[in-house]
Amino acid sequence: MSPVVVGVGPVSADDVVRVARGNAAVVIPEDAIAALTASRARIEALANSPAPVYGISTGFGALATRHIPPELRTKLQRSLIRSHAAGSGPEVEREVVRAMMLLRLATLTTGRTGVRAEVAQAYAGLLSAGLTPVVYEYGSLGCSGDLAPLSHVALAVMGEGHVRTADGTLTPAADALAAHGLTPITFAEKEGLALINGTDGMLGQLVLALADLDRLLVLADVAAAMSVEGLLGSDRVFAAHLQALRPQPGQAVAAANMTRILRGSPIVASHSGPDCPLVQDAYSLRCAPQVAGAARDTIAHARNVADWELASIVDNPVITDAGNVESNGNFHGAPVAYVLDFLAIVVADLASISERRTDRFLDAARNRGLNPFLAEDPGVDSGHMIAQYTQAAIVAELKRLAQPASVDSIPSSAMQEDHVSMGWSAARKLRRAIDGLTRVLAIEVLTSARGIDMRAPLPPGPATAAVIAAVRGRVDGSGPDRYLAPEIDAVVGLARDGSLVRAAETVTGSLS
Repeated sequence: MSPVVVGVGPVSADDVVRVARGNAAVVIPEDAIAALTASRARIEALANSPAPVYGISTGFGALATRHIPPELRTKLQRSLIRSHAAGSGPEVEREVVRAMMLLRLATLTTGRTGVRAEVAQAYAGLLSAGLTPVVYEYGSLGCSGDLAPLSHVALAVMGEGHVRTADGTLTPAADALAAHGLTPITFAEKEGLALINGTDGMLGQLVLALADLDRLLVLADVAAAMSVEGLLGSDRVFAAHLQALRPQPGQAVAAANMTRILRGSPIVASHSGPDCPLVQDAYSLRCAPQVAGAARDTIAHARNVADWELASIVDNPVITDAGNVESNGNFHGAPVAYVLDFLAIVVADLASISERRTDRFLDAARNRGLNPFLAEDPGVDSGHMIAQYTQAAIVAELKRLAQPASVDSIPSSAMQEDHVSMGWSAARKLRRAIDGLTRVLAIEVLTSARGIDMRAPLPPGPATAAVIAAVRGRVDGSGPDRYLAPEIDAVVGLARDGSLVRAAETVTGSLS
């Protein structure tokens, strides 16, 4: 994989994913090195001035009133990182830490933060060597930057704390740096502050979540189409002329996907004539494009926010075009926190409608002729009864995770930081929610595949048949009750790695 170049314009969302998940190396071009050198000269001039400048010759936060003499400034920066590396709880995932490091490096290489070139190179070196600082779950309030998470990264650059090597081995940072020919950095004026004053943790998680949701939205259309087919629903309501009556862009995309997935289905054709007594399908079938479409449009807004943030320079103080060093509030995470919360609502609702479709398959009063719970021998066998319980438990959790974090604020730093975004918390709960949605959709696919099989001798359409074949490659078809948890996990794996969507696309072509 080619390296990601950092310092020539903003990094892209694709760059973030390549570094975070693809382990791409990172390089800094010469023009970015020149910008770093020029901005550092400005910081050093201010450091030699008798006038106090925040972050350069003063304390931090509520302690900014103290002027720090030159002989204590190295200690000031080192103490800042050590004291702020105060995280607690489980370790944060490797991909999140790598995304956060890349985004902080992207701001450093703009030449607006005043760090030396060797500091930026140290971050690039860690990423390229696959060394991931240990960062903990709790510690960020999403304002003044993701302070604790970013401080744990900076601590490793100092040669302190611990890192995970590329193979996951927990190693003292000093030993890992030495083994890879990297030198610990002693931070000079402003450098420690510049490394922790950003929204990089929450933004990195937003970018990764958007990549996941792009995949899951298409899977939601596949799952919904399979349920429509297996429950003898109608595809006529997805017609383009009906969707055009309400010109929501995402809705049109979702309906078009479902139409393509259901095209050529003998099951759908079997009840499409004028003599069919079924007048209207339940909302969970008929309104699937409206829900998935609204999700798409919300995600489009979140992507706009992510793109604006990727183009941002978040530091305090910051070097302006005029060469001044000025305080600002751009580290406040509200823009990112809001959309992270919006997405948690979207995820919960997509899972909720999916669970309702699964439940219809299992209820003999509503599944239009299938066995109760899709059981082989109802009463002896329970079929997928408890798979729906699992879905319901996850959906209930997703509803709790949809409660917004961004409406909360606990003041800190002796009331200097008296309003915070809680964006990191919003990001953490969204990651858990996306995992839950993946599991709920997988169970719907597993259940609908079984229901469609029970429509034999009528065969499914070509696209749904391809998805069922992918499932059957890992999970046997209908029969007496089996140990169900491994089968669910197998389909979750197919959902997570994109296999189910790719199977449908072998027939439909690329789905949007």
